[in-house]
Amino acid sequence: MLDYALLAALAAVIRTGSFERAAQQLHVTPSAVSQRVKLLEERLGTILVVRGSPCTGTPAGQRLCQHAEQVALLESELRHGLPDIRHDAPPVTVRLAVNADSLATWFVAAMAETPDCLFDLVLDDQEHSADWLRRGEVLAAVTASVKPVQGCDSTPLGALRYVATASPAFVRRHFPEGVDGASLARAPRLTFNSKDRLQAQWTRQAFGTEIASPTHWLPSSQAFVDAALAGLGWGMNPEMLVAGHLRDGRLAALVPEQPLDVPLFWQRSRIASRTLADITKAVLRTARAALQPA
Repeated sequence: MLDYALLAALAAVIRTGSFERAAQQLHVTPSAVSQRVKLLEERLGTILVVRGSPCTGTPAGQRLCQHAEQVALLESELRHGLPDIRHDAPPVTVRLAVNADSLATWFVAAMAETPDCLFDLVLDDQEHSADWLRRGEVLAAVTASVKPVQGCDSTPLGALRYVATASPAFVRRHFPEGVDGASLARAPRLTFNSKDRLQAQWTRQAFGTEIASPTHWLPSSQAFVDAALAGLGWGMNPEMLVAGHLRDGRLAALVPEQPLDVPLFWQRSRIASRTLADITKAVLRTARAALQPA
């Protein structure tokens, strides 16, 4: 049988990234956390934590961490259904994967509708967030992948609309004769990170081909807006974030009739959980009110 006190220590180390922070979370000493993890490793005969800065879980450690979190989720269901069980346990923590632009626009409102749990969010590009589900590191994800991950259900959320935007001064400087392939190849663009394909998707949609250009790397949704306002480059900004700037003339759409709609899906584990079901209802309700119909 697994010792869940040891599993709790393992999960705390993997999720916080250090024995010291895990000790603070569990209200014990770092030495006690280390001893518990070492004892679990000895019992199972395998290394579970790669010690470093931060500490990370081995595949076996990640699988046990996922198991511990699922057990905690199921135990929280018992507290709701059996009134004689103690209710002084801390709120359950639910780990989810979400893309940065959803978090910056509509996802926090969904979180606010489920106040009885804690959230541990992993940020990743919508094209890659489903990978966290495949590895068993999250219970649900906002993703661009329609095909359900094994053991999960996939539900359409709608489309997050992006607009290619830049400051009016940037447009006058780099596109004096209008926006075309040649001018886009010279004009600096904004790129979130190496996984960000939105700018390339838009040029392919608008001009029939991907157009390479010099780029600034800015891994922040708000920094994208700020950089566009400052005239650093053009980039794909969520319409919800820049609608006021477009309306007031602080930003301009490069090709107004060419927005880019990115369909999003909610993939969630089929684990039977009222908490996860409540989160799903909030996510679907909020997304469908905020996003474009897919």
